[in-house]
Amino acid sequence: MFDPSQADVRRFFCECWRKHRAAEPLTPLEAIALDWVLEHPEYHQDLADVQRALEADYQVEQGRTNPFLHLSMHLAIAEQLSIDQPPGIRGAHDALAARTGDPHAAAHEIMECLGEIVWRSQRDRLPPDSAAYIDCIRRRTSARSGR
Repeated sequence: MFDPSQADVRRFFCECWRKHRAAEPLTPLEAIALDWVLEHPEYHQDLADVQRALEADYQVEQGRTNPFLHLSMHLAIAEQLSIDQPPGIRGAHDALAARTGDPHAAAHEIMECLGEIVWRSQRDRLPPDSAAYIDCIRRRTSARSGR
């Protein structure tokens, strides 16, 4: 199982951004990551300096989103959708995207569910609950549709 360190993740996203700016070829994973980087211009400055990225500390109290965590969650969700794992996530995403009219907004809704499920898993010291994750996404779809 791939288990990158915080520094590895930050270097990966910074390298994607560097390669893009230098018009260098990207690996398939970097290309997917770049799609999300391009959706978040507010993070471009964070990705431009590897050393600063490695030293940055994103505390909740500062009121600023950790761009590397945010982009990593986008990448995780993209991977889940590509293989429909957990089963049903692709359909739940598609329904949510249809309701929001925006796949990026749908990904952010799913991200809230993913964060909640990971937090519960860590708190309870149990594997993530896939059924609860899909239910969370479906509830957000229903809430948006007014049902």
